[in-house]
Amino acid sequence: MSLVSLILVLVVVGVILWLINNYLPMDGKIKGILNAVVVIAVVLWLLQVLGLLSSLNSIHLGK
Repeated sequence: MSLVSLILVLVVVGVILWLINNYLPMDGKIKGILNAVVVIAVVLWLLQVLGLLSSLNSIHLGK
């Protein structure tokens, strides 16, 4: 994955999260949980893309 596409994905995720936080009426606790889940998922994805977390390839969800 090129650096430009990596930055583009991070910007898109950030904009979507900003839109959700500003324009969807939710309780503050739910927004906090949603933000934490998205940040953790993006950090894990980023570590895997950069090759720093190769153990995610062995995790299989479902059958």
